[in-house]
Amino acid sequence: MKMERTGPVLRPNPARVFFRPFEVFSEKRALRILSRVMMLSEAEARRRADEVVEEFHERHSRLRDFFLHRFEQVEEHLITDRPTSEARKILVGAYFSQEYSLEAAALFNPSIVPHPDQRGLPEGALRFVLSLRATGEGHISSITFRTGTVDREGRIAMDPASPYATAPDAVPDMLYERALFLRKLRELGLDTRFTREVLDELEPEFQGADLRRVLNEFRVRNRYQSTEERQVADGILSLARANYDVQFADDVPISERVIFPSSPAERNGIEDARFVAFREDDGSTMYYATYTAYDGSVTLPQLLATPDFARFQISTLNGPQVQNKGMALFPRRIRGHYAVLSRQDQESIHLMVSDMLHFWYERTLVARPTFPWEFVQLGNCGSPIETPEGWLVLTHGVGPMRQYRIGAILLDLDDPSRVIGRLPEPLLSPIAEEREGYVPNVVYSCGGLIHAGRLILPYAMSDQCSSFATCGLDELLAELKNHHPRPA
Repeated sequence: MKMERTGPVLRPNPARVFFRPFEVFSEKRALRILSRVMMLSEAEARRRADEVVEEFHERHSRLRDFFLHRFEQVEEHLITDRPTSEARKILVGAYFSQEYSLEAAALFNPSIVPHPDQRGLPEGALRFVLSLRATGEGHISSITFRTGTVDREGRIAMDPASPYATAPDAVPDMLYERALFLRKLRELGLDTRFTREVLDELEPEFQGADLRRVLNEFRVRNRYQSTEERQVADGILSLARANYDVQFADDVPISERVIFPSSPAERNGIEDARFVAFREDDGSTMYYATYTAYDGSVTLPQLLATPDFARFQISTLNGPQVQNKGMALFPRRIRGHYAVLSRQDQESIHLMVSDMLHFWYERTLVARPTFPWEFVQLGNCGSPIETPEGWLVLTHGVGPMRQYRIGAILLDLDDPSRVIGRLPEPLLSPIAEEREGYVPNVVYSCGGLIHAGRLILPYAMSDQCSSFATCGLDELLAELKNHHPRPA
């Protein structure tokens, strides 16, 4: 069977820019820039500040606030306590800021989940949140969002996207659990005598500021700290920076919100977020996304959690099986355990179960490349979707000429390590209009959903833009059940 392409097509828009710090990686250079700005007369500083705000304010919301915030971040380099006017602060902030075009290169690898707010819709309609991988200058990827609706007939309509893009604020005074923090350090090989001495100085729940204070106290007390202790201290701080919270203001539209790389592990990109609406045991919903953090040389799976798409908690995943790309979380516990699909060997789908969301130790092989269109690689295209007949897993297969296609397998509801159906042919292959792009001959998705008896699948075209395809769920499940895998 084949899927029906329905549109609309979402294309990258290089005009969607947001402001970010312009980092001057030399204190002497920063001082020279500041000195030049401070030498301007007050009238000249005011005129230049007004020019910058006039030129850029229509491209951004909250521009003046950002400039003033940037001034506070570089203020320590000033050589005098002389009061600084607001106009000069704005001008200093502008010199240490830059625009970044999030979607200059691509808008792709979408994932779709129900919107947390379903009020005010026509009967039978569903509002959704679509996450996308936006890629800009330097091939740095971030997460951006769109919203839309799918009606009772399966027709898709996108809401207008905000012309602005806004990064979140870091949440101050984030709390860490000492026991969990130590367990993560142990996984990283950083459980040393020095580590225990540091953590013994902290409360069972501590803030990042407490950790930095204690580490600094150790450094001051022991001026001749060993190389090993300095390396362990750096590792402890890196772990803290890799686990952080960010918050958007309530009045920032979802389509304006951007999660840009923040930690050292993400400095070169946040890639391929697979969002899932996870149903907790008490009936509440938490939105999780597994994604790939890339620092320029190493890829690491990480976890994002949000109850409302306004506050996001980013955390590391740990354990010997946290490897490679493409982890995808099941939307509920199975027999009391969390479960994910993974691809540690770079070519097959595995299943992992754990009693802790952040720790993964063992894997079970689920499916290998079997058909010619997936001989190179088989992986998931997002989190499994629960149906009455089993867990529907959308897959990607890589074949000749590194062509990516989308297929499907069906897993047993109670034992998802057991494949009970598998399509021998792909559901979606790149057609002529979809083969040209940043990476040609690719269709790919990070997750679909079921609504009105149809599979709704957002998908990317050649790593450049995104669109939608649908098919009848009953027809797909019948096709899957008609193709039982061969006995082992």
